[in-house]
Amino acid sequence: MLELSFNDPDKLASVARALSTRSRIDILQLLVSHKLNVIEIAEALNLPVSTVASHIKVLEGAKLIHTEMLPASRGAMKVCSPNYEGIHIALNMKRRIPKGELNHYEVEMPIGHYSDCEVSPTCGMASAKSVILNEDEPAIFYHPEHIHAQIIWFRKGYVEYLLPMEIPPEARIESLELSLEMCSEVSSYNNDWPSDISLWINGVEIGTWTSPGDFGDRRGKLNPEWWSDWATQYGLLKTWHMDYEKTMLDMEKVSDVTLHDVNLAQSPKLRLRIGIQPDAVHQGGVNLFGQGFGDHEQHIVMRVNYTFDSDEQKPAEK
Repeated sequence: MLELSFNDPDKLASVARALSTRSRIDILQLLVSHKLNVIEIAEALNLPVSTVASHIKVLEGAKLIHTEMLPASRGAMKVCSPNYEGIHIALNMKRRIPKGELNHYEVEMPIGHYSDCEVSPTCGMASAKSVILNEDEPAIFYHPEHIHAQIIWFRKGYVEYLLPMEIPPEARIESLELSLEMCSEVSSYNNDWPSDISLWINGVEIGTWTSPGDFGDRRGKLNPEWWSDWATQYGLLKTWHMDYEKTMLDMEKVSDVTLHDVNLAQSPKLRLRIGIQPDAVHQGGVNLFGQGFGDHEQHIVMRVNYTFDSDEQKPAEK
């Protein structure tokens, strides 16, 4: 659920603009049931592909949808899916929260701020200005400079993050979402290089995504000018969602792991691990993208949705 209020007028205006035409509303309605590429949307709505591409850009800019480039028979195709199941606009920010109303806590963790790691070559990292120290030397992952990383890559192993859980003690967590841009890792790049990338929460593996490749067929939208054209360029934005029934990846079920299994309420932090299982079928490595590399201007985003068992005064806006 996307929560909007007058406390963030720019975001409210962006979403309002995105919803101001019937065609963009029709696109969102199409994407509710399944992912579609731009050509499929154009055919379903009987619109020119160029018009649909323009609408998609507006919806993506308002963060109502996310897109990913997937291999096609000729080059790549842009596939679209929704970011939210609904939109709520709060007109009175001082109201009391009714029992059961959904609230959320969100934090963005820079990819260089990991708390633990164990990696093997090919490996390395870069800031917005340059490669950090030397490539293919695992020891650099323990150097203090790692906090400046905007892109991280490794062939085997994992990186682990500690994310704060500032949730009111009387709250009931209803769902957890994690969003990050990533892909496989190989020397230079290879669009056809599968990798089984797994996520763990508090030591529990929640699911595995098979990245189709290490993408370098075009430059990443955010990459600095000094970054080589022959290196990895961009990843795919993946969104994990966990509730009390299952774990989903981009709205498709990937495991039976639930919130009960990961014990979020028992600690002021969440421990997130991203890596390759030693026995994975496709051990094709990992690239993680921060807000200065790839196609999506974000680091790792965690969103916790919660309710109260009884009426509580809404916390003051910060």
